[in-house]
Amino acid sequence: MVESSGAIPMIDLELQPMPRVAIETHGCKLNQADSGGLATEFAHAGFEVVGEDTPVDVYVVNSCTVTHVADSKARQALRSARRRHPNATIVATGCYAQRSPETLRQLNEVDLVVGNTEKASLVRHVIDWTGDEFVPCATGDDVQAISPSAARTRAMVKIQEGCNQVCAYCIVPKVRGRERSIPPDEIVRTIDGYTNRGYKEVVLTGTQLGSYGFDLEEIDLTGLIRYVLDRCDMARLRVSSLQAHEIDHGLLTLWSDDRLAPHFHLPLQSGSDAVLKRMRRRYDSNQFLGAVDAIRKAIPDAAITTDVIAGFPDETEGNFEQTYRLCRDVGFASMHVFPYSSRPGTSAAHFRDDVPSQVKSERVGRLIALSQKQGTNYRSGFVGTSRRVLWESRKADKWVGLTDNYIRVAAHSDLELANEITWARIVGLSGQSAIVKVE
Repeated sequence: MVESSGAIPMIDLELQPMPRVAIETHGCKLNQADSGGLATEFAHAGFEVVGEDTPVDVYVVNSCTVTHVADSKARQALRSARRRHPNATIVATGCYAQRSPETLRQLNEVDLVVGNTEKASLVRHVIDWTGDEFVPCATGDDVQAISPSAARTRAMVKIQEGCNQVCAYCIVPKVRGRERSIPPDEIVRTIDGYTNRGYKEVVLTGTQLGSYGFDLEEIDLTGLIRYVLDRCDMARLRVSSLQAHEIDHGLLTLWSDDRLAPHFHLPLQSGSDAVLKRMRRRYDSNQFLGAVDAIRKAIPDAAITTDVIAGFPDETEGNFEQTYRLCRDVGFASMHVFPYSSRPGTSAAHFRDDVPSQVKSERVGRLIALSQKQGTNYRSGFVGTSRRVLWESRKADKWVGLTDNYIRVAAHSDLELANEITWARIVGLSGQSAIVKVE
């Protein structure tokens, strides 16, 4: 019988086969980083981390709860996991598990519910739950931690968690807690662990990256990025998301190091100052445009991507047109557009959701069409140029990868390109991707 406290037990390898675990991840890059950490912990505890369709002893769904659609997707995933793995221990974790644990506990398909606040102890909970059914059977020193996806070429590294901004529509502060930063030396060790295992790209992620270091001594996000560049030898470093008011000259000067990917994700949410104020965002439309202008002056080939919410309470047709015009004028490389979804526990949940669903859908459709057009325009601007590509996998007869400036590409090549970075010349476009020739 496994003890209920203390270190995770380690037993001789010959006693029994390694138990298998699969981790299905929903939502943001922070969840991907968390899943990578869980995979590492499971591996060190003697589990074999495998794909979602491989027979497993434990199946973990790391959920999102940013919209009601995300909640529904999580429930569907848990039910599907039980159908595909009828004898496995099914675990719900992540933001939905943090926000609505009782809802998930009522699902017959779910054995364990572990919220974000307990995620660090998830492996321990799994071992306690399974009892005599199986016992991990390797030592931490014998196991090389792996990602949930063996084919993954980029590592998500969490540098902070939590958000103190409390935007009106956002449930994240409730499910991720207050802001806290991870010490820089711990971040460096994590990055070194990934690069030593062959990962070529590292993505710095968190709930509110720009607040990094507020609870540490003498370091902020700019200082951390410089610290990482000075001490780590990853081939490519990407910053996942920043707020417009966090862009400044000191930060942008770091992009003189060509390991930093020229890609900035700046959530807009709305181009209407009236709506931004009701959302409790910390910038207005002019500040947002100023950040875009600063980025393009400092890094002309940078991709700028964004998030936009359509149909926030009291969003008039005029408010929406302001958003549409701003998006049109900026010319984003891509936009993530979604309709407003009321989240219980947010202040906006007390607003009257007075924009009809059909109107929301129409506004979302217009913005998506604009995003597709602008994405094509952005990619067209690089036809005839060469970019560094991180090749991810072969699909059918083509290799697919991602440029430093966030262009999805495909190429015919007889070379073995998986997890390699090469120069490639963009020769044309195909749908939402570019066609390249490997140089």
